[in-house]
Amino acid sequence: MVEWFDDLKVGMRFRGGEVTVSKEDILRFASEYDPQPFHLDEEAARKTVFKGLAASGWHTAAIAMRLATECRPFGPHPLLGAGVDDLRWLKPVRPGDTLRLEGEVIELLPSRSKPQGIARVRWTLYDQHGEAVYTFVPIAIVPTRPK
Repeated sequence: MVEWFDDLKVGMRFRGGEVTVSKEDILRFASEYDPQPFHLDEEAARKTVFKGLAASGWHTAAIAMRLATECRPFGPHPLLGAGVDDLRWLKPVRPGDTLRLEGEVIELLPSRSKPQGIARVRWTLYDQHGEAVYTFVPIAIVPTRPK
């Protein structure tokens, strides 16, 4: 079980739960945070590059964050970050899509001056067909085991 930065290893993998995204979810998020026609209006969305209603990328990011938080990759410690690298929206998320999250530790950098380290985990959100829809690499701050 991962409890501290010291317990992490490069190559370690995490798997989060699943979420099915409804049309109502897409409309609710978009109406509050990203009110663009391709997220709010099916007819207007058909006339765009998306060719149909698509979730906001920020909605997709929020779903991924929720799933990462729930899988508790750093044990009892929160997902505290200093930024995000390599954030990419790879494929639109549609009503009815079921999304799952997987992560892999790609880099570990212990601090020289603080009781913590930086863990970089490449998180990928997949749809029900196993196709990647979103990826991001947060710069996570994880405490080290007390001495």
